Amino acid sequence: MREGKAVDGYVVHEVAPDIVVRVECAMPDLSPALDQEVERLWRLARERVSAGGAGRMFNGQVFSADVISPRRVTGHLTEYRRLVAQIERPELFAELGVRSFAVCGVLRCADGVVVGRRHRAAVYQAGMWQLPPAGSVDGRAVDADGTVDVRRQLLAELREELGLLSEAVGKPRPLCIVEHPGSHVSDFGLGLNTSLRGAEVLAAHWRAGNLEYEQMRVMPEAELPAFLAEQGEAVVPPAREFLVRAGLANRSS
Repeated sequence: MREGKAVDGYVVHEVAPDIVVRVECAMPDLSPALDQEVERLWRLARERVSAGGAGRMFNGQVFSADVISPRRVTGHLTEYRRLVAQIERPELFAELGVRSFAVCGVLRCADGVVVGRRHRAAVYQAGMWQLPPAGSVDGRAVDADGTVDVRRQLLAELREELGLLSEAVGKPRPLCIVEHPGSHVSDFGLGLNTSLRGAEVLAAHWRAGNLEYEQMRVMPEAELPAFLAEQGEAVVPPAREFLVRAGLANRSS
């Protein structure tokens, strides 16, 4: 894997506008003992999330990046339960090697930028502010030839989380990839623009969005620096970097 640069403890990978993402190998097998530990952690996390009212978790397939470079990302599809187990115990990265790939949109509407507070019972970054739409890249984004369509995944998250159709936004623009040093979740930031006003975005979320976020707000661009300063560590670090790349914040915010 090509290393990016360190920013606030995270690893930032530059990306080209025409970056290609592909599945190029199979999911590795686990030893019986490791598989048993993954299953134990998965069950505990499912019970906690369900009890907290954040919905149910399903063991689908997610894309794990093995190699990240500016023009090409390659990896494999893995089980979601392996990702959850590694989030619960980051030291398992040495054995599981999951570098979960996720998409994260910087959605600019006519009068601000959309921000959302994650559910307090979420398995990852619970209760923190991030930039919706966002979510793991899963098997739905993989074409028959192994190409991973990250834009299609982002638009699927837009529909599921915010209740907005793809026709409501312009073409997503790659910003950068930010990798968490502990969980190794790698967020691929993409800029999105819509002509809708904030009230229309919030109405769509209320009408057709899911329960991913406990709170959704549209922050006027002029108020973003104050919001970031006020929330401090309650804002996920990738969001700050994506806002900087989109020209909506500076590194001192």
